[in-house]
Amino acid sequence: MSAINDFIESQLAIWPEARERYLALGKAERRRFKIGDFEGAFQWNPARVVSTAAKTDAASVAARPCFLCPEQRPECQQAVRLTPDWELCLNPYPIFPVHFTIISTSHRPQDVPPLEMGAFAEEFPELAIFFNGAKGGASAPDHLHLQAVLQSELPIIRLTEEHHPASLPGIMRSDMWGLDLPFVYLSAVITDDEEGSRDYLKMLALTGGDADGKPDKGLRNVFCWRGADGLLRMIVVPRRCHRPKCYGSGEGEMLIAPGAIDMAGVVILPREEDFRKITEEEMKEIYQEVTS
Repeated sequence: MSAINDFIESQLAIWPEARERYLALGKAERRRFKIGDFEGAFQWNPARVVSTAAKTDAASVAARPCFLCPEQRPECQQAVRLTPDWELCLNPYPIFPVHFTIISTSHRPQDVPPLEMGAFAEEFPELAIFFNGAKGGASAPDHLHLQAVLQSELPIIRLTEEHHPASLPGIMRSDMWGLDLPFVYLSAVITDDEEGSRDYLKMLALTGGDADGKPDKGLRNVFCWRGADGLLRMIVVPRRCHRPKCYGSGEGEMLIAPGAIDMAGVVILPREEDFRKITEEEMKEIYQEVTS
């Protein structure tokens, strides 16, 4: 954590725009919600409109420069090389005080979660590493990347560790726990053996499906972290779509586009009017609409 904090401080010292957004998090409003046994919070975060309102259709993505490629990144944004294929950068539009983007050094599509997720979770044991599928929250579906935040920020991690004990390794469905949850997801405790390796690969291969039930590798959110017991843990949320029917900025609409962090229990709303009016029942319907 010392190295993590030092890197954040060094970036904010030379990057005024990012510093302003990180300081603004201290004033960001939140209000808690409870949907059955699933507890979380709504966060009003105006800076995240860049991601929430991003156009992710093929034509729009092709027409814009890739903001994850080094040539288009802000001059102040530094990178820490993790491996020859991956580098870590401070996320310039944070949701939490510790928020990184882990970026592939080659420009390739956000199609499948990379095998390196587990290694990064081991390297940064305080962090949760997550992947937004190209149709499950990614605002840069053309450039493979992961994100990382503190495990303690994500309610779904606490819930999962409480109900999927390390004494039951392997893969479980959340609807096996007898809880009232707004959506079903897959949890895995990955043991350090051959069976654990198979479970790891199975989790990386899980996908959601479109409205017709056709499997689609872009429809998923994947989380990976090291539990307090030292074992690798994973969550996969199969998705049905990226944005709910209510998505939009017009009358009667809400600017909400759930990605991994929203599915984990911190729902980002860049518009104040949406933050003030959204109800737990509406959020439950959104969760159920965007998941398989």
